[in-house]
This record gives sequence, structure tokens and C-alpha cells, in this order.
Amino acid sequence: MVSTAEYYRQNEPARKRRITQQKKYQKTAKGRGIKLRANKLRAKLGLNVGDPRDAAHYAGSKTKGRPQARSTNRASRSLKIRNT
Repeated sequence: MVSTAEYYRQNEPARKRRITQQKKYQKTAKGRGIKLRANKLRAKLGLNVGDPRDAAHYAGSKTKGRPQARSTNRASRSLKIRNT
């Protein structure tokens, strides 16, 4: 299975459609709000550009969080598969 990033690297037309869609979404109230809250939390935690950590939100919170390793934070949102 190919990761999302690899898929878009290999498929130029799909990447262009995605970028176009993302540009529109980032201009909506919802998209701007997400960016705004993420940037505020990063500033509050003192995380600079290029920091190897992410600003990880506490469960259910949009304004509170903690610094966390990128790999740990991003893995927490991946698909959970149960062994049956």
C-alpha cells in the first residue's frame, strides 16, 4: 500500500487537484480557524519553525496541548486496525 504522500508525489494531476482544493479550503472560516488555533498553541508552547516536535492537543481540546514528538503525534491519528 502506498502512503498518501507517495501517491501525490507519483501522480502529478492528482497533486494539482489536491493543492487547488486545499487553497480553497484554507480560505474558508473553518480552515482559517484551524490554522489560527494551531499557530496560537505552537506560540504558547514555544515551538519554533523547524522544531522536531508537534503541538499535540489534549483530547477534546482546541486550545490546550503539549509538545510531542512528530512521529508519536501523527501516529495517533492513523487508522487503528484490530486483530480479530
